[in-house]
Amino acid sequence: MEEKLTKKYEYAWDKYSEEDLEKVFQLGEEYRQFMSKCKTERECICEFIKLAKQKGYKDIKELIASGKKLKAGDKVYANNMGKTLALFLMGDEPLEKGMKILGAHVDSPRLDLKQNPLYEDTDLALMKTHYYGGIKKYQWVTLPLAIHGVVVKKDGSILNIVIGDDDSDPVIGISDLLVHLSGDQMNKKLSKAIEGEDLNILVGSIPVKDKDAKSRVKLNILKLLNEKYNITEEDFVSAELEIVPAGKARDYGLDRSMIMAYGHDDRVCSYTSFKAMMQLNEMDKTCVTLLVDKEEIGSVGATGMQSRFFENSVAEVMNLYEDYNELKLKRALANSRMLSSDVSAAFDPNYPSVMEKKNAAYFGKGIVFNKYTGARGKSGCNDANPEFIAEIRNIMDKHNVSWQTSELGKVDQGGGGTIAYILANYGMEVIDCGVALHNMHAPWEVASKADIYETMRGYYAFLVEA
Repeated sequence: MEEKLTKKYEYAWDKYSEEDLEKVFQLGEEYRQFMSKCKTERECICEFIKLAKQKGYKDIKELIASGKKLKAGDKVYANNMGKTLALFLMGDEPLEKGMKILGAHVDSPRLDLKQNPLYEDTDLALMKTHYYGGIKKYQWVTLPLAIHGVVVKKDGSILNIVIGDDDSDPVIGISDLLVHLSGDQMNKKLSKAIEGEDLNILVGSIPVKDKDAKSRVKLNILKLLNEKYNITEEDFVSAELEIVPAGKARDYGLDRSMIMAYGHDDRVCSYTSFKAMMQLNEMDKTCVTLLVDKEEIGSVGATGMQSRFFENSVAEVMNLYEDYNELKLKRALANSRMLSSDVSAAFDPNYPSVMEKKNAAYFGKGIVFNKYTGARGKSGCNDANPEFIAEIRNIMDKHNVSWQTSELGKVDQGGGGTIAYILANYGMEVIDCGVALHNMHAPWEVASKADIYETMRGYYAFLVEA
């Protein structure tokens, strides 16, 4: 009776054969390498486009220019400013019957350089930053940091900048007060111990030889940047330079069962969504993987989910596939089903007080479904319909996918949000799901390889069955 009537969320590790384990660790290694080199949204989208082209995906702009039409089985992508990507695998059915969508975001919490970042103080050259997304500021001091991003010159040329992740590169960082003199600092609230305006990056200490020059150490840094990249101080104004942890993603744990990386939130769901999508060739309904920017700051702007990029892309695809009209577009969006693929919080035995154990996610128990996120009284959340959840349960069990359900901590502890509610505004069925993490939003986050594997399998099952 107990076995029949109760639900037990089993460890995925327990069901794996030797062949399965090889697949788990192979996917983990591929993902680890991806995370080691793709540390910005631009780098992620660039890599995804390169891999998608190898699978036969074509740029929608080229199809529009050529006047060619789409047919079932065709693969096409739409690239928005190098920071948002929509991949479409055309199905046999008309688009107005709906699509099957995986949606994730590729931006992660970080530090951004200000528009006028470089200055000198007491013979040291530093750079001013503005943090992006929700971070614990104290976690970013005394770490080796790297610069990733682009500088756009006035002539429109784009320079890709990566400093600090090659073994031969120098790293940079933010200093902290020595413990011997930190009496006042230690008495502050944790949120105030390091202020946002104190997150200044130390980048140099050697002056130029000209003793009559002003800000000689700053000038030397400008000289080095000019020699290597042909940029001047003014070029920082049209730059997008992100400060991220330096170093490669690593296997974590003595058993190598986990991966420590910068940016699991939410590149782990972006990567697994992409991998699931790349396994498809012919489908009944059109399948979509949507990878967006700016989720960590409210999904705003031209590359965020609140922009019209996705809606416009679907309209363009429809126009190339069948007779377009606005009513068909509205039906296509309303009749679609989506997994809003974002991370969840894994139960941490070091901090049990913030979790409610019966409704927490755990490492090794598979993909996590969150009926709702939001804060406290479900504020700002998408609350998935039980009919859709029942269908998802059936799909996961049919494909032997390990899955679990979770809330983001105790009711009054806080909460979070995803892009789910934005897509739900079209009337489509949406539920949050993804990989559970330790250290979410920290410079180095941790995920289980089993959960990464099961999440990829869960996304694939959804695309072929929903």
